This record gives sequence, structure tokens and C-alpha cells, in this order.
Amino acid sequence: MEGVPRSLSYPNQPTWWLLAESARNFPDRVAVNYFHERITYAELFANARRFASVLVQMGVQPGDRVGLLLPTMPEYLTACYGTWMAGAVVVSLSPLMVAEEVSGLLDATQCRVVVGLDMLASLVSRAEHRPEHWLEVSIAPRLPTWKRFVYTVAKWKRMKFHSLPTSIRWHSFTDEVAKGDAEFQPRDYPLDTPAFILPTGGTTGKPKAVVLSHKNLVANAWQIVHWAGHRVGVESVLAVLPFFHSYGLSTCATGGIAMGATLTLFHRFDPRITLKLIEEHQPSIFYAVPAILSVLNQHLRGRKRKVQSLRYVISGGASLDPSIAEEFSNHSGAAVVEGYGLSEASPVTHVGPLDHTDRPGTIGLPIPDTDARIVDADTGTHDVGPGERGELIVRGPQIMLGYWNDPTETARVIRDGWLFTGDIAIRDDDGFFKIVDRKKDLIITSGFNVYPSDVEAVVRKYPGVKDCVVVGVPDPQRGEVVKALLVMNKADRSHFNLKAFDRFVREHLSKHKVPRIVDVVEELPRNFLGKVLRRRLREDHVADADILEGDDLAQAEDATDYEMEQAVPVGAD
Repeated sequence: MEGVPRSLSYPNQPTWWLLAESARNFPDRVAVNYFHERITYAELFANARRFASVLVQMGVQPGDRVGLLLPTMPEYLTACYGTWMAGAVVVSLSPLMVAEEVSGLLDATQCRVVVGLDMLASLVSRAEHRPEHWLEVSIAPRLPTWKRFVYTVAKWKRMKFHSLPTSIRWHSFTDEVAKGDAEFQPRDYPLDTPAFILPTGGTTGKPKAVVLSHKNLVANAWQIVHWAGHRVGVESVLAVLPFFHSYGLSTCATGGIAMGATLTLFHRFDPRITLKLIEEHQPSIFYAVPAILSVLNQHLRGRKRKVQSLRYVISGGASLDPSIAEEFSNHSGAAVVEGYGLSEASPVTHVGPLDHTDRPGTIGLPIPDTDARIVDADTGTHDVGPGERGELIVRGPQIMLGYWNDPTETARVIRDGWLFTGDIAIRDDDGFFKIVDRKKDLIITSGFNVYPSDVEAVVRKYPGVKDCVVVGVPDPQRGEVVKALLVMNKADRSHFNLKAFDRFVREHLSKHKVPRIVDVVEELPRNFLGKVLRRRLREDHVADADILEGDDLAQAEDATDYEMEQAVPVGAD
């Protein structure tokens, strides 16, 4: 890409420095828009310092873990940067998790403090590991009176049978921050120490969690800023992606802050609100997933909206259909390109050029200081030629430290400094990469990773299930949806109740992991070694794809709101 350096000089600084530097250079610039709030960089920096001092007063030591159980909102930024200033490690507790998953991650990381949305307190109250402190955040004060009432009722229903144990000390996040020291001096610590821990699978048993260092996060933010043209202090970013996901974290919460951008936030994706925010705040940059762009296209067909402020849109999380990109570009005038990454890489490794030389259907080029190769998928020991299929491996300053307390799995995916992605790709003669398949069975639905083994472990517990397999099948809105095929015991087959099964899995799985298609079958196809032929099951479903074609617009919107109605009621809009 013309004008983008192949190699960068990175700040030898911790992640919180990104906020400190923007506050020093642009103190009066609006850092955050949220509802009717306008928070400047100076105010956001001061709030983060106050929160850091609060953590220190609570006894938090360098290296201790602080859990964040929040959607995308200003308090996430305050708590995240404040945690780093205190020398502690942020643990990403997704609002999409169920209590079992929260418990597993809290137990694995031994979080001493959790900052969470009031609506989600029940997830911590039922966890086996109890943090010492719960600092509560609420959306309610920002809402009109009638919506505040709806929100309060919804919160009461959630907490009716799950009040916080007396062993956890309750605090108001807002009150504690107000009492904190705005002149707190951030702690010093090595930059190759953990900064951010986020789960990437196995959360119902032994959590598999990625550990990103300060060097990783600063490097990826710097790479993103330079790819975007290095226009510091002038950009405005629409941030509806979740910060608890590595994509939203690095593109908006660190990359956006690094470029001194104004972040317009909303706690969940809603197409009508998103379009209203674009018209009102005129953002220049929009990070999205294909499902979001697909739904926005449907709304833009029926009514002309003022979305021409957008300079570029980067889509990630799933393969971007070129027709979706072209249509959104026609509506907005923006360059719409596809990017690629994975949590283990902080996450961005590839992005399409933003100078209109991108190639639709590809993930673009490696970003600065990122090496990428295609190697044979069987041994991973030798490179394959242009146009040949192989496993994509990457190397760069953004590659994770490893998996939390799991050196064996770390050594499996990082070899001689190269991260083996598990994705099958091809590279053309000009260096553009394209993902064509997956070596692993990972399902990506609306930008979220779903590991079939996680879902299968829960499904097998349902009464009468003899055997099962979970696969991802194509969906025009979500990229993929989760499909479960069940082999029932003979006595239970005739009276299998789909609604009862659905209630059961929703009690034990995050909503994006819940199977949207369920088939009861006589047996599962297996090879001579007894391994289930997942590829055949996926291909068989494609032949019967009309089962997905009846989705109306409302269903499409539900697929792309990141399932946040689970955490925040509709009244919070």
C-alpha cells in the first residue's frame, strides 16, 4: 500500500501511555461520545488515574488480575487504562458468557476485582471463585425515565434469586472514581508482562485464554494507526464493536486512542441507532463485521441517509462477501476493505489497502512488520508456491505471549516465533492473501469464535442424547451459524422436545454458541478410524440451504446485535 512503511519504530511504553500521550497532545479534544456525554481526553486520562489509585487502595499489586464484565461504554476505557496504570492485568469477561463460563475464567485467573454492569452481577454471584471487590456500573442514569424503569425491572428480574454474596464487597464505580487521585503516578513494570487476558475457547471446562503483553497491544495499535494513514488528532471512529473482543479492543480502544480519535460508542449494535449516530457525529472510520454491513445495507436501500462522512470501513471477524462491500461503498462513498486477524495476534495481521487498490475477496496484505507465509498443512515445514493451498502462519511484534498457564498448547501454535493460524489460505503473485478453508473446526458466527467441543460438551448432558456433533454452516447474515446433529437413545427419540432442548442449552452456553439449527439423526457419518466426517455434514447442509433463506429483516438484525440483549434490555436503546 502506497505511503505505508514496511517497518515501524514502536514506542517503548506501556499501553496506558497511548491515552497519556493523546491527553497531552489533545487535552480538550472529545475522546468519547456516549448518549449525551462528551468526555475529553484530559478528563478520560484523569478518570483512569483516579481508578488506578482506587485499585491500589484496594490492595491490588502489579500482576494481579482485574476482570471487566462490561459492554462498550466509557467506563470500559476508564477501567481498562486505569488497571494498566496500576500495573494489573485486564481479564476480559464477556457479557455474552453464562455463569459457568464466568466462573471458569475467574477461577483460572483468580481475579481480585471485577468491574461489571449491574445487569450482569448475577453471573459473578453464581461463580465459584469470588473476587474481593465488585465495582458496579450502570447504564440507567443515562436513560429517559420510562426506559430507566424498563432497565431497572430487567435488572431486578436478573438479580431476584442471585444477590451478591456478602464475601464480595460492593462499590459504586462512579463514586469510587470520583474519590480517586487524579494525580496518581502510574506504576512502572516490564513491557513484556501480561496486559490483557481474553478467553478463546474451552470456557466451560479448562479455559483457553490468550495472554497479550503491553508490547503486543502497543505494536498492534501503532500498526493500525500507520495503516490508516497516521492522521493523528483528526479522525472520528464509530465504535459499536465490543471492547471485550480483541477486534474492538485493538481497533477502537487502543488504536483509536493512539490516533487521538473521537470515539462514538454504543453498547450494542442496533442498525437504526448506528445510522443515527453516523448522521449525528459524522465519523470518518468504521470497524465492522460482514453481518453489520449486510443489515445496514438493507436499511440504506429504503431510505437515503447521510453516511458520506465515512472515509473507510474495515470489516473483520468473518469472510466479507464482495457484493456486501460494494453496496455499502456505493451508499457511503467509503473504501470498504476486508481485514484478518486472530486473538493470538492482538488481533490484526492483514488488511486490504485503503487507497482503492484492494482486491475484493481477499484479506489484503500483511500490515507493517508482519511476516506471513503459506506452508504445507501437513507438516508446516516448507513453503508452498503462489496459488497453492497451505496453512497461513504469521510473525510480528503483535504475536501473543502464549495461552494462560498452558505451555503445551502455546508450544503447539507458536513454533520458532511463527504463529500457526490453523487457517488454509492462498497467496497470489502480488502478495494478496485469501482464506479458503479452516484446518481447525472453529465456527465464526457474527464475528465470534465458537469451538464445537465447547457446545458438544453441553449438548451431551441433555437427557437422552447418545451422541452428537456440532458444525458451522453458511449463513448470509452471520457468516456461519451453529448446527447440532443429535443421535438420541431409542426410547427418547420419539418424544424429543426442541423447545426444552433449546432452554437447556441456553442455560449453559453463551447465546452465540447456542445451536440455531438442530437435527435428530439415526447416526453420524464416520471414517474408518471412527472420526466424525464434519466436512461431509457441512457440505450436506449446503445442499439443503433453503432452511436459512426465510430470514426476514428482524431476524437479520437479531443476528448482528452481538446478542447484547442478553446483557442490556431493549429499553436501554
